[in-house]
This record gives sequence, C-alpha cells and structure tokens, in this order.
Amino acid sequence: MEEKLLQRLEAAVARLESLSGGFGSRSVGGEDSDAPLDPAIAAYDDLMVQFVGRVSAAAEKIGGQVLDATKILAVAFAVQKELLIKAKQSKKPDLEGLAGFLKPLNEAIMKANALTEGRRSDFYNHLKAAADSLTALAWIAYSGKDCGMSLPIAHVEESWQMAEFYNNKVLVEYKSKDPNHVEWAKAMKELYLPGLRDYVKKFYALGPVWSATGATISAPTSAQSKSSSASAPSKASSSAPAPPPPPPASLFSSEPSGSAASRPKEGMAAVFQEINFGQSVTLGLRKVTADMKTKNRADRTGVVGVPTKETRTSSPSFSKTGPPKLELQMGRKWVVENQIGRKNLVIDDCDARQSVYVFGCKDSVLQIQGKVNNITVDKCTKMGIVFTDVVAACEIVNCNGVELQCQGTAPTISVDNTSGCQLYLSKDSLGTSITTAKSSEINVLVPGAGTDDDWVEHALPQQYIHTYKDGQFLTTPVSHSGG
Repeated sequence: MEEKLLQRLEAAVARLESLSGGFGSRSVGGEDSDAPLDPAIAAYDDLMVQFVGRVSAAAEKIGGQVLDATKILAVAFAVQKELLIKAKQSKKPDLEGLAGFLKPLNEAIMKANALTEGRRSDFYNHLKAAADSLTALAWIAYSGKDCGMSLPIAHVEESWQMAEFYNNKVLVEYKSKDPNHVEWAKAMKELYLPGLRDYVKKFYALGPVWSATGATISAPTSAQSKSSSASAPSKASSSAPAPPPPPPASLFSSEPSGSAASRPKEGMAAVFQEINFGQSVTLGLRKVTADMKTKNRADRTGVVGVPTKETRTSSPSFSKTGPPKLELQMGRKWVVENQIGRKNLVIDDCDARQSVYVFGCKDSVLQIQGKVNNITVDKCTKMGIVFTDVVAACEIVNCNGVELQCQGTAPTISVDNTSGCQLYLSKDSLGTSITTAKSSEINVLVPGAGTDDDWVEHALPQQYIHTYKDGQFLTTPVSHSGG
C-alpha cells in the first residue's frame, strides 16, 4: 500500500516538473541532476514520505471524498516543493511577479475549497479540515515584516488552529466507530504540527530563500489575473481559511482587505457617519410646504381607522434579522451580528481590554485570535467559536447547538438557557469554572492523558434530585445524565 502511494506521489511530482520546465530535476544552482540535492529540498522529500504518506495511507482505507481531498492535499504539498526549488533559482519578485509564482499553489488550494461547497457531505468535517489546513502553505508568500503576514512558523500554527476545529470533530465522531478516520485525523495534525512547522523552523524561519542572480519571475497576464489572482496575502486572509460560496477569492489576493474596524459602516454607525458630513447630507431633501402638512389636507380626517379583523404575525419582532455586522465599536467592543453561513469570520486585532459580543448568528464559525476581556454569545444557532484567552468570562445565553473551543485559558464559562453545547478545553483551561442554568445536552471534551490519546467527553448533568433531610434540601445529580 505504501509503495503504491509513493509511486503516485512521485508521478504527480514528475508531472509538475514537466510543467514547470524541469525545476525538480536540477539542484539549486541550475546544475545537472547528478549534483547533490539541496538539504532543504531533501528534507521536504522526507516530509512528504513520512507525513503526507501517512495521511494518504489512512485516506486509502477510507476512500470516497476523503481520499479525493487527500489527493489534492498531496498535490498541493508537491506544488510547494516545486516553488521552493524555483525560488532558489529566481530573484525575489515584486507583488505582481509573486502572483504568477503562487498561481499553481493557489489553484490547488481553491480546488480543495471547492469540495466543501454545495450540499453538505457526510464527510464535511474531513473536507473542511483538509481545505482549511492548506492555508498553512501560504507561508511561502512571506516577504518581510511589512507584508501583512505573521512569520512563517507562526503562520503555520495559526492556520492549523482553524482546521483543528473540524479535525477534532472527526476525532470525536469516529473515536468509537472507525479507527481509520481517527488515524487520518491524527496524521493530519502531525503533518502540520510538528511536521511542516518544524521543517519551516529549520530551513525557512524568515521566509523563502531567493537567488540574488537568478531569473526574473514575470507577472501574470491580464487573462491569468482574471481567472486566478495570486499575489501576496493580506493579514486577514493569511490567518483565516478561504471563504465559502460565492466562489472564494484567492488566498493571495493583492487587494488590501483591511481590518474589520475599517470596513464600511452599517446600521446606526452609518447614520452617525453621514451626520458627520455636515450640511451636505441634507442636500437631497425636499422642503415641506404648507399644503403638504396633514392639518391642511382635506383628504385627511385625522381619525385613526380600526381594522375589521385583527391580524397577528407568527413570530415576534425581535426575530427579524438586521444587517450583518463585524465591527469594533468605540474601540472597546467587537460586535458580530446576523452572520449567516459564514465559516471564515476572524477577529485578529484585539486586546485584553476589549470584549466580543456575538448575536443572532447561524451556521457560522468565528475565530478570535488574541486575548480579550470577555466573550458573550447570544441567540445563536449552530455557531462555532474558537478563541485563545479570556480574562474574565465566556457566556453563552439563549443559544442552540453551539460549539466553543478554548485554546488558552478562561477562568469562567457560563451556559444559560441553551440547548446543545459542546465545550472543547485545552490543557491550560482544565481549571475553568463552568456554570450552567436551564440548559441541556452540555458536553465538555478534554485532551487525553497522552499526546496521541483521543479527546475524552464528559456530559454535564441536566437533571437533579432534591431530598429534604435534617432540616434542609440536598441536591444531587441524576446518575444516568452524567453525574
């Protein structure tokens, strides 16, 4: 089995070499294939065999869409090898030249993202884990501290965090059903941590190595730019996975995305912004004349009519959703409201004095990168929250089907009036105090004792027995509900 996989990987690399002009058949100075191979490229071959080979072996046993996604993953890693070789033979390009350089890698990543679109598959978590993880390969676009990206090592770690959200769901779902899926998920994590991270740390800690006297990388043509933009990634796109349909933009888009705080204002924020423009905001208004006033109109009697039959709406007024928001208000509060079907929401410019308020979101995933004061999740359905550290507390109220993953520490987590809540705690957050009220189906997952052990799931009790004894009531949880 492993020999067949290696043969297929070698065949894929051979095809890529033929397309790229035979870069893989030469050593880093453009010499013959008899010359010694560059140590960084030889180490990358070892990475492919050891880690990508393990993921592929597990995918072969599963088959279907999981195998399809894993094949794209293997091709993406093979493409990156060709780019590393090409970089050492070329001069450092400008942003336009970087577009053509990254185009093959971008196409492979977008192909993986395409598998997650449309009707949700039974293996959606596998597909998302594979597609989101490939964002880590964008470390090769790092061009300096002002490029808007984290350093390559940090970028690999940050990119894996979002993919790990779905990878952990695979581990939990199949831990007692199918060991092949568990092996695939474990192999996926080891591919990036420690696999790719340690490789980048050893050879490319400060980014790709370019040649001072090599060939010049040309910019893509206008037709190529329209079909697939591939320039250096911005800060927002480098730390988040490619967005869901409509078709995602390139991971390496050269358009400045900016932070969430600089986006166009919506709702009341837009009103105040227009007021600040002064008298120009009233230029389009019409003057109300005397004959237009209600008291002077003969067709208006001033009597309020009563409808013959009372009509009722089927839902209360607060259920009407407003415009989607993701903005920083007054410099202290991040507001995320009415986001529907958005899997790539990211807050990456936050500090310990700010709070995060999530309201009315559905079928979305929000990643909070950095320490914040507190997080509140209100009236959300099928919402996933991934955060690092919380200074005060994380509160979940009036929600249904919420998943929360703490990667750092959180002193307190409270769950109130919520049905269906899964909490993923890191080893640093095992001392968290969890408070529940009027809630059901609450499960807490904690890491296993060893690094390779599965997550351990604990169900928090939702039923209690109250008995009167010695002048007071004693309350104990019902044993079959997790107590």
